[in-house]
Amino acid sequence: MSDYLKKGFLLGLGAAVSGKEKLSQKLKELVDKNELTQEQAKTVMQNFVDKGDMKKDEWTAKNQVQMQKLASDYGIATKEDINELRARLTELEDKLNQPHQ
Repeated sequence: MSDYLKKGFLLGLGAAVSGKEKLSQKLKELVDKNELTQEQAKTVMQNFVDKGDMKKDEWTAKNQVQMQKLASDYGIATKEDINELRARLTELEDKLNQPHQ
């Protein structure tokens, strides 16, 4: 992962953790003031976590596409490329090792 992407990811992660802590604190205050039930607070927090998980999955997918594009742009072989070359090499070795007729 590029340093730029890594820093962006860590910044986002820090913001999410900070946001979760602040939300948890605010929810506790609302429960203490009887403005929310404990169950409602749990639901709000779960929705926050679920949305974070969804965004993480989206980010991971976008990051993977970007990394594949970068690899292609720089001419870096993918696993599929290497496996294809291995198969071709094995095929050629088998042909070379066959007795000549």
